[in-house]
Amino acid sequence: MEALFIFIAKSSGLLVLFYFAYYFLLRKETFFNSNRWFLLIGLVTSVALPFLVYTKIVWVDPTPLPTLNYSHAYIPQTIQEESFEVNWNLVSLAIYAIGFSAFMIKFALDFYSLNSVLKGKKVQQQADFKFVDINENIAPFSYFDYIVYNSSMYTEAELENILEHEKVHSDQNHTIDVLISRVFCVLFWFNPIIWLYKKAILQNLEFIADSEAAKKISDKKAYQYTLLKITTHESCVAITNHFYQSLIKKRIVMLNKNQSKKWNYWKYYAVIPALVAFVLLFQIKVIAQEKKEIEEKIEKEVQVEKKQDIDVYKIRKTTTDQELKTIAEKLKQNHNLNCEISDVKRNAANELTAIKVDIEKGTGKAQTIQIEGNNAIKSCGIVITTHNDGVKKINVITDGGIDKPMVIENRIVEVREIHNDNNNNNNNNNVDAIDPPSPPSPPSPPTMPTFPDGPMPPAPNIDMSKMPKAPKAPKNVNDKVAMKQFEKELEEFEKKMESFEPDLSTYEKQVEEVMSKREAIFEKDMEKYDLAMEKYDADMEKFNDYMEQKYGVDSDLYKKSMKQYEKGMKEYEKNMKEHEKAMKKLQKENKRS
Repeated sequence: MEALFIFIAKSSGLLVLFYFAYYFLLRKETFFNSNRWFLLIGLVTSVALPFLVYTKIVWVDPTPLPTLNYSHAYIPQTIQEESFEVNWNLVSLAIYAIGFSAFMIKFALDFYSLNSVLKGKKVQQQADFKFVDINENIAPFSYFDYIVYNSSMYTEAELENILEHEKVHSDQNHTIDVLISRVFCVLFWFNPIIWLYKKAILQNLEFIADSEAAKKISDKKAYQYTLLKITTHESCVAITNHFYQSLIKKRIVMLNKNQSKKWNYWKYYAVIPALVAFVLLFQIKVIAQEKKEIEEKIEKEVQVEKKQDIDVYKIRKTTTDQELKTIAEKLKQNHNLNCEISDVKRNAANELTAIKVDIEKGTGKAQTIQIEGNNAIKSCGIVITTHNDGVKKINVITDGGIDKPMVIENRIVEVREIHNDNNNNNNNNNVDAIDPPSPPSPPSPPTMPTFPDGPMPPAPNIDMSKMPKAPKAPKNVNDKVAMKQFEKELEEFEKKMESFEPDLSTYEKQVEEVMSKREAIFEKDMEKYDLAMEKYDADMEKFNDYMEQKYGVDSDLYKKSMKQYEKGMKEYEKNMKEHEKAMKKLQKENKRS
């Protein structure tokens, strides 16, 4: 469930990134077709990129087992009983499911509404288009190759302008863009940016249709008057490309705007550094792994009451033939076991690559170790357990298992090398009992770094009283003199507004520089923190293994230790949530300033 929330958060963040790039850099440009593909790529990227994760392995030194201090008594810690807590993950999922279901129902009703409009209507096929003339008072629209209109509501010239516009929608398959944007609105209904994103897609599709239709129409002014006339028809089908859009003024402005210069195409590439930063910050998974080192000895820990004697005979890839012979002799001498070592093979580095060890007890075969291959063998060994009643139990461990702590009947086995040394004392082959040590304390988690704080650049001093007021469109759209005056006032309004943009751009650049420096410092601190957390997790894993081996999973001491650890992890998760709230608050303050 946590992975689902992380995916939704990352996808929502990418949607915000592409929308802001379009809004601040591209929406005033006349690269309408390029803007169309930019917006669609933004939707696809927001879904695909969170699944692309690069795994980075960081090698760290092995963490030693907790140091035991025998001089201090163990003081048990008080564990508070867990109180009832609301599972906010399930609550959030339930809210999301309700919203998702509601918008899916609305989506289905829109299809039903479209089917009701087209059902039983006469379709006239012309070339690649299917024309449907209806009687309902609905704004003209297109749906794939269907073009629906009410011819009785328009003059012949107006109808020609409308059909040219809708042919562009149908010919370029703009319905696909509309449906994709609706699907994303259903998936990310809780994100207000997705609704603005959908509005930007629909608006850009209208710019495309207006631009292409105007090229085929001789009277450009008449086409603009047709746009104004259609504003009186507010009834339309939601999942179609309809001729009416609320932002008629912007469409008229874009129709009369000069073509953008080609060098402005650089704005499309401005999003690439932000995507790279997203991948570096969120799509690289750092995994800490310990360097593979074979410990020469494992700390001896046994219970107070001695239950058995344990001998371990270890065979490494560097064990010599003479040492193998010594192992066989000691098995015979100490335990009256016949050990036959055969099929010994070595590589150019004189390392063992194959070996077979047969252990016989009396007249029957007890155990066999056989390893074959072209590479050097991993550590293996023979474990002889002698119980108080004299019964001997033989165990063999292969594939490197001898390098790890072993527990036989609640006792930790000490691993020893067998070398050809005449001064060895056979009595040292047994594990002696020691007093039980006091349990160690679990490792402490690292401290979360805080985001650097400091003053922000002063906001530009803009006199709001000098801000120009937008002109109002004349009530009578057929008044050519009034419309000409309106167009002139609209052009002057845009020129006056452009004079305020340099101050705002300079301030925005200053804020970005300050925040980028702070983010760089914070990123370095977070990298160190992530590595420290990886090490902490490794320490906790070893601590838990140690406690399980020493005291057993059913012991009260082990359960108390695990409860203490769980309490610490809950506190850590709480701190992380507080940190996220602080970061969101900081972002709001930056936007406000």
